[in-house]
Amino acid sequence: MSMYQFLLYLTGWPLALLLFCGGVYFTVRLRFPQFRLFGESIRVVSEKPVSTDASISSFGALMISTASRVGTGNIIGVSNAICVGGPGAVFWMWVTAILGGASAFVESTLAQIYKKRAPDGTSYGGPAYYIEQALHSRVLAIVFSIALIACYGVGYNMLASYNLQSAFSGFAFYQNHKAAMPAIFGFVVAAVTLYCLIGGGKRIVKVTEILVPGMGVLYVLLALMALILNVGNIPAMLGMIFADAFNFRAIFGGFMGSCLMLGFKRGLYSNEAGIGSAPNAAAAADVSHPVKQGLVQMLSVFIDTLLLCTATAFMALCSGVVPSEDLAGAPFIQRSLSATFGGAGPVFIAVAMLLFAFTTLLGNFYYIENCFAYLLRRVPSQRFMNTVRVIGSALIFIGAIIEMGLAWNIADICQCVLALINIPVCVILGGVAFRSLDDYMEQKHAGKNPVFRAKDVGVTQPTDYWRSDSPTLRKP
Repeated sequence: MSMYQFLLYLTGWPLALLLFCGGVYFTVRLRFPQFRLFGESIRVVSEKPVSTDASISSFGALMISTASRVGTGNIIGVSNAICVGGPGAVFWMWVTAILGGASAFVESTLAQIYKKRAPDGTSYGGPAYYIEQALHSRVLAIVFSIALIACYGVGYNMLASYNLQSAFSGFAFYQNHKAAMPAIFGFVVAAVTLYCLIGGGKRIVKVTEILVPGMGVLYVLLALMALILNVGNIPAMLGMIFADAFNFRAIFGGFMGSCLMLGFKRGLYSNEAGIGSAPNAAAAADVSHPVKQGLVQMLSVFIDTLLLCTATAFMALCSGVVPSEDLAGAPFIQRSLSATFGGAGPVFIAVAMLLFAFTTLLGNFYYIENCFAYLLRRVPSQRFMNTVRVIGSALIFIGAIIEMGLAWNIADICQCVLALINIPVCVILGGVAFRSLDDYMEQKHAGKNPVFRAKDVGVTQPTDYWRSDSPTLRKP
């Protein structure tokens, strides 16, 4: 077995088992925060930064992470899972999201606790920082950072580019110039992304804060309209999802291609819970207590999978178009919307793919820059990051012209490596997050706006924030 085959093997049941067991463990230890603290997660999103107007708010950090999560996987990934694994994949996506919400809470809370202070007064951090500070393993943190750069700079960005150009494959202008179109799309997307990225992190925040909420709301409204127009098909659709989800003979007879396996893999690709990406955005938020950002990132998982992935699945399955492997990817979604909305359906999906892919690419580069800051032990120079952005844009171009199977395999392998590192680390350090939630709830029950002090939850390592003299600890 080659290394490539071995890594592909790990993306099967080992990854599914890790995600499931990790999610169940965090859910039980945190006493089902996905349900009991859902209202609180919505409330804290609107809080303003604690320190300065230049800081990133909870909402800003949510938009960065959601920009990366909400992408082509919400459309193409869902289509692939249904067409290859069956409609039951939708149910297992839901399971992945619910359990993943607890994993997202833990990793993002840890990122807040161990975040670092930048020279301009803002904060940054992520798994690499809590791995080094809490586990005292610089080597593992370096491995994680390199893996994340590979995942987002190579795997996810190339796949987003491929998925974007494939969304236009059903149009006449594409078919008339089929050989050249992938390269043309790849070049245009790479050039526009590079132009936006030259503006730096602040531009990323501004662009995503505008695009992500708008496109998400519009997408959900279209899904509701599709359900209304096909209301007679809803009972059969739901019956099909649940019947296929619990067809265990089919699941275990072809496990790697089953609805359970595809649901877990595509759910992970879509919401990224537990793989250590969103904590890089979570660490940038200026909040009075780390748990607040843990709750916000838990909400981001729900927005991505329980809302947007479900919208895609329901739009497609209620149309009456039968999924098949021949329709996997953009064709299934486009044909489904054509059946409901006529010629306007494929056009809308193409536009949605364009926006989803663009915001994904911007959010991904935010994570890449954060990892380079860790590897270099300083904020990278503008010249260095512009070089990285040019290389990354070249990979976006390459992604548009490679084969679909290779694009998905690269993304699956990269995210698997991250999960294999981050979830065990979060299990080891989970006690800090658990105690932090207890501390938060105690202050809430006392009628206070919770304020965090590292020593109150047993954190003995030096931290840039959460000390008695930290500006973050001033009275709200």
